[in-house]
Amino acid sequence: MVDGVREEHIRAAALDWLSKVTLDGTVPVSRVQLRDDFQVDGSRFPLVDAGRGIRKPRGWSAALSILTAAPEGAAWRPYDDSEGPDGLHRYKLRRDEGGAAENAGLRGAMHQQAPLLWFCGIRPGIFQAIFPVYLIAEEPEQAQFVLALTEEQRQVQPGSKIEAALRQYLVTMTRRRLHQPLFASQVMLAYETRCAVCSLNHRELLDAAHIIPDSQPRGDAVITNGLALCKLHHAAFDRNILGIRPDYTVEVHPRVLDEQDGPMLKHGLQEHHNKPLMKVPAARRERPDTDRLLERYAMFKAA
Repeated sequence: MVDGVREEHIRAAALDWLSKVTLDGTVPVSRVQLRDDFQVDGSRFPLVDAGRGIRKPRGWSAALSILTAAPEGAAWRPYDDSEGPDGLHRYKLRRDEGGAAENAGLRGAMHQQAPLLWFCGIRPGIFQAIFPVYLIAEEPEQAQFVLALTEEQRQVQPGSKIEAALRQYLVTMTRRRLHQPLFASQVMLAYETRCAVCSLNHRELLDAAHIIPDSQPRGDAVITNGLALCKLHHAAFDRNILGIRPDYTVEVHPRVLDEQDGPMLKHGLQEHHNKPLMKVPAARRERPDTDRLLERYAMFKAA
């Protein structure tokens, strides 16, 4: 058996390592990295188990990590993870005979309120790390646990009646901690971490922009509603200084084309007018949706 102090120490070290590797959860991580790169006392210490969604190291009293497989390319998903009516996310137990020990590890993490690492698949073998997360309740009838993604969510009593405003707040926090990072990583992978307009290749200076804002009905957090844009072009796109036609051609607002204000304006915006996007996803199914671009372009022209 591993004593509780050592278990806690390794868990804290894993959280710190993951924070550095993923730049605080902004960069995806591969299964190979999770399996091979984290070390304890000079020895490899896997953060995921092969073929399993729950990682409970031998001798530990609680699970260390949970994993949700990427839906793309998978014939089926063994765990039907989803959000409940209270705005909190659920994680399914293993329902096969071999999952008893792992499910017990989840219960141990819940009782101890031990922080878990959650790896959400965005492509086969590539994961978005969401951490730390906590299990705050078990729902045996549905064979699932209730997840808290923030400290505020840890204070909610699952299944209780809550005001609509509070529920919307919980949903917003889930979107910020889960949906937005997943969307950003999927968009960056599709665009190979390059700005669609200028092809800049510095992740720290890139954003995943929505074509249709997520506050609107068609503003889904899906790759085809996304564009990888550098900070300059994202701000210009959001403020209708820069538009993108459905044929993937950039257009700059006429009033900006007539301005004279140094090299940034000239090279950063004006020279991209009537030029095609410099980067689009290689896979057609991941390219910007032309209907959404047409709708967004109409907003640009109206401005």
